[in-house]
Amino acid sequence: MTILVVHGPNLNLLGEREPGVYGTLTLDELNAKIREHGRAKGCEIRTYQSNHEGRLLDALQRARRWASGIVINPGAYGHTSYALRDCIAGINTPTVEVHLSDVEAREPFRKISTIADVCIAKISGRGPQSYLDAIDLLLRKG
Repeated sequence: MTILVVHGPNLNLLGEREPGVYGTLTLDELNAKIREHGRAKGCEIRTYQSNHEGRLLDALQRARRWASGIVINPGAYGHTSYALRDCIAGINTPTVEVHLSDVEAREPFRKISTIADVCIAKISGRGPQSYLDAIDLLLRKG
């Protein structure tokens, strides 16, 4: 099984940006943790990050040809992007929405997810464990 993990806007600043909210792990450290978890489960993990909505869409569309599942932290695009929602719906690849922070306990606009209805699950508020739980869920759904 091969899973694509997609990190949206501003996640390249992990470890620097609001560490009280997002933690001190850098994106490279998070990706290493995610890949190690995948290896331990016999799964290949590929990662991608972009601050650009169109590039995220392109990566998701390409992945429909090879990915068994997708884990996506859409960042703020998860609250605003109908293009992202339509892309996930259109590629027909099981997708899990994740967030490092507990978006339900934050600002009201963060409670809105434009992609939740086209994802098989949403996991948030568990820090890096959110990603690992999403991978495990995709592996169970197989």
